[in-house]
Amino acid sequence: QVQLVESGGGLVQPGGSLRLSCAASGSIFSTYTMGWYRQAPGQQRELVATIFTSGSTNYADSVKGRFTISRDNGKNTVYLQMNSLKPEDTAVYYCNAKRVRLPTVNDYWGQGTQVTVSS
Repeated sequence: QVQLVESGGGLVQPGGSLRLSCAASGSIFSTYTMGWYRQAPGQQRELVATIFTSGSTNYADSVKGRFTISRDNGKNTVYLQMNSLKPEDTAVYYCNAKRVRLPTVNDYWGQGTQVTVSS
């Protein structure tokens, strides 16, 4: 089992920055692919960024060049640095931990943190 707790959300003006954190506990953090997803009202949940166990990363086109995902395996924490925020970034942001060791798939979610970008 993995427990995920997000923090760092809030209200920010357009062009501002926020850093989200996701603290994980309960299993071997370094063996999990970590991701940030977001869901805006009336929209489907979408993938924002992924960081693999190797440290390689992947981003949605809408956030490339503005957001940076990172992980600290010593602190069991994954971060999402969000810069140049836009109103369309407003959403609930969720942390995800995933590990595939067939036939077992482990997939865990945090409770979400609200990010609101508005003047």
